[in-house]
Amino acid sequence: MDHALFCAPSNLMQSSSNLFPVALLSAERRGDLSEDVYRIKAGNGPDPSVELAVTRLGLADQGRPQGVPVILLHGSFSNRRFWYSPKGIGLGAYLARAGFDVWIPEMRGHGLSPRNRNWKHNSVADYARDDLPLIAAFVREQSGQAPHWVGHSLGGTTLVAALGGGFLKAGQVASVALFGTQISRVYWPLKVPPLTWGAKMLLKRWGQISGPRFKRGPEDEPIGLALESMRWHGLFGRFGDKQNDWWAGLADVDVPLLAVAGAGDFQDPVWACRKLFDQLGGERKQFLRLGREEGFEAFGHVDMLVSKAAQAQVWPLVERWLRDPLLPVHESTVAAEPVPVG
Repeated sequence: MDHALFCAPSNLMQSSSNLFPVALLSAERRGDLSEDVYRIKAGNGPDPSVELAVTRLGLADQGRPQGVPVILLHGSFSNRRFWYSPKGIGLGAYLARAGFDVWIPEMRGHGLSPRNRNWKHNSVADYARDDLPLIAAFVREQSGQAPHWVGHSLGGTTLVAALGGGFLKAGQVASVALFGTQISRVYWPLKVPPLTWGAKMLLKRWGQISGPRFKRGPEDEPIGLALESMRWHGLFGRFGDKQNDWWAGLADVDVPLLAVAGAGDFQDPVWACRKLFDQLGGERKQFLRLGREEGFEAFGHVDMLVSKAAQAQVWPLVERWLRDPLLPVHESTVAAEPVPVG
């Protein structure tokens, strides 16, 4: 039976960080795992009401986690349970049992992170500029090491935005793994201004997009994300904010990179994931297609990470990558083309 190891109200009055206010909400044993939940309230952005919940997983009998830190970023309409179920199943739990120091943030208004005051206006730009550097600083402070990052779908997009915008620095990133992440899929109706204007007016009336209602996941998403995506894919749009072209900035990023695409993923297709992979700079990168031709199931957008087949075929590859990002994770991986000299 799960039981609390420590959860004292006095901890809510003390900061768990020397950098900014962080409260330890709970510290519990979940079977063979320890689960510490922190709440960060740094007030480092335009909206001071933002609070972020970050769950740390480790082995219960090990004491304080000593392994290599890994940050797992969930996608849209999701929360920490994508990586770690109440029964202790998921890639996050798998990596914790393998000895890694696992950190699972929940984005604004998801899971244990409350909705901020301007929640409906939240955007990837906010997450990339304000939230990811904050999470990186906290994890590095607690672990003493630069963390590895794993992002799925929107989590990967946010991570790429932070890299392309220069919001995450080299010392905050040991490696990056992207699953089902792309920004190049074309939505032709968004190239027609009258249709775009009508769609924007409709979305602004909604205020949010319901994950449960549209059977996309357990969480709702703020309308700000949809409006931002429409700007990216509009007639003269670009992947970036008003100040920066994140897409162009990716060419200067040089970190160990693993990009993974599912052959059966129609939301974020292989060709678009490959285009993002090619745009990222550096030579320490690998592209992996999960399809029958490569010896895998024809994985789709979600089951590439959340399924029994993924547990057997994909999770061990993630562990292999994290242990040495410079070695090929699979015989079918495509490495970066060498940069010509001269």
